Amino acid sequence: MEPWDGRARAHRAPRLLVLALLLGAQPGAQAEEPSSEFSLVEVMKGEPVALNCTALGSHDHFVLEWFLADRSGFRHRLASAEWQGSELQGRVHDSRGRSPPYQLDSRGRLVLPEAQVGDEQNYVCVVRVGAASTEATTELRMFAKPEATEVFPNKGILSVVDDSTQEIATCHSRNGNPAPQITWYRNGQRLRVPMEVNTEGYMTSRTVREASGLQSLTSTLYLRLRKADRDASFHCSVSYHLPTGRRGRLDSPAFHLTLHYPTENVDFWVGSPSTTEGWVREGDSVQLFCRGDGNPSMEYVFFRLQDKQEDVLKTNLEGNLTLEGVQRGQSGTYGCRVEDYDAAEDAVLSKTAELRVAYLDPLELSTGEELSLHLGNSTTVNCSVRGLPTPALRWTKDFVPLGNGPTLSLSSITFDSAGTYVCEASMPTVPLLSRTQSFNLLVQGPPQLSVEETQPQTEGGWREGEEVRLVCSARGYPEPKLSWSQLGGSPAEPALRGQGWVSSSLTLKVTSALSREGVSCEASNAHGKKQHVFHFGSVAPQTAQAGVAVMAVAVSVGLLLLVVAAFYCMRRKARPGCCQRGEKGAPPPGEPQLSHSGSERPEQTGLLMGGASGGGRHGSGGFGDEC
Repeated sequence: MEPWDGRARAHRAPRLLVLALLLGAQPGAQAEEPSSEFSLVEVMKGEPVALNCTALGSHDHFVLEWFLADRSGFRHRLASAEWQGSELQGRVHDSRGRSPPYQLDSRGRLVLPEAQVGDEQNYVCVVRVGAASTEATTELRMFAKPEATEVFPNKGILSVVDDSTQEIATCHSRNGNPAPQITWYRNGQRLRVPMEVNTEGYMTSRTVREASGLQSLTSTLYLRLRKADRDASFHCSVSYHLPTGRRGRLDSPAFHLTLHYPTENVDFWVGSPSTTEGWVREGDSVQLFCRGDGNPSMEYVFFRLQDKQEDVLKTNLEGNLTLEGVQRGQSGTYGCRVEDYDAAEDAVLSKTAELRVAYLDPLELSTGEELSLHLGNSTTVNCSVRGLPTPALRWTKDFVPLGNGPTLSLSSITFDSAGTYVCEASMPTVPLLSRTQSFNLLVQGPPQLSVEETQPQTEGGWREGEEVRLVCSARGYPEPKLSWSQLGGSPAEPALRGQGWVSSSLTLKVTSALSREGVSCEASNAHGKKQHVFHFGSVAPQTAQAGVAVMAVAVSVGLLLLVVAAFYCMRRKARPGCCQRGEKGAPPPGEPQLSHSGSERPEQTGLLMGGASGGGRHGSGGFGDEC
């Protein structure tokens, strides 16, 4: 016998039930006692299965019958079939209310569609051939996978102080077949607890057969709890049967318990923004934290010890206390106490801690914000400070360290000593707590002069007319005034090199006079004055440029003469032979007459002059050459 789809398995019998038909070899022979066989078929719930029953050998006629054997041994006829010729004719007599009903196929197999819990019975197949008969029994087992495992932990607060066991959780596995098994686990380790009641732990189990015939199992775990169980993870696991001896497993979700256990230890500390050394800055807000290891959380009492007396500051359940804007007077011993009346007598329920408030007062200098000294003098400046922990002092000028300590010594000061000096106080153990104070040193004295010598643009010295820019710088206190012996000097401005220097510039052309006299720059203040004279040496004349000027004048004069001559010819063009050499005559009427005085030659009295004055053609007043 085998399942309809081949997934069920048969045990202790072959897949094909062999029915031995014993018939007499001769007329009148006695039939032997009927023989019997047994087999086991396993199938999952809902799957179809077919029970096989076949007569071996060749027979012209035989009868096959299926019976259901109940627990009392009574057989209920289910179906029958008769072999005649080459065809097996059968029918179902009684399905005993099964839905869907039994079926008998063409091979004489009893078919059970959709295996059910009620199908777990013994089925008997009987084959008769003449007077001989034989039978075989098949036991059908049906397996059902249970539903998802459910667990219901104890939601209350369980005390570890109790000496007896307490209910931990209940685990349910529903609608399985056969009945499953439940195992309990703590932190992934199996709990080997017995079924008998005891003071350390046990479990109870109850199996219920549902109306469907499937079975449900309930298991309840009891344990005596310890404080170590406060973080333990529990769950239950259901193991169920499958065909061919296999087993399946369904785990429940993990859960934790809420335990009540007394306080054994208390931790108390100063929170942010404290430093590694435990200092807090004056003015900061400071948090105090207190934590006990009991559960549920007890009441926390914060206090300050003053003259060995507890000055209660606050009581709460959170275990936090904030001190806003702490001041130096709040330094001292603070404590926390846990009010747990279930704690053991030797349990330490109180802790203290030191609160150290760091402070730094403004710095004080022995001089004011400004110190004025004369050139070459010496002095010392003291920087005093009050703070806790003891601050460290150092001096700097223009970010350059000068030395450590409260005293700054200045000796034989120069103009380079002038500037801003800074005293800085800091605390290595409190990095963000520091202060500074500064003063400005003014150095009084006559001006100090510095000039920029300008070199000629060409080798061999300066030339007449070359442009030069002179720069004069000075420093001193009061700030010196700069003046030039020549006009055009720029106003004094701070020099690029700083350090109190001011500068002025003068741009001019080099001349022979400047070469002889020089150009002077003078710096002066209330303490004196200082002068510098710029010299240019010998200044060469500009010869090439003079020759060009003379040539230009000559060309201009020649052009002017040509213009005058052309104008004169145009005025005389009306006369025949005008501007022709050899023709002489009196001037036309209306023409002005050139004259000269004394014995001067005509050529010396005008640009163009004729002979001597007179009206004759060849007289002294005519023009001998008119062009």
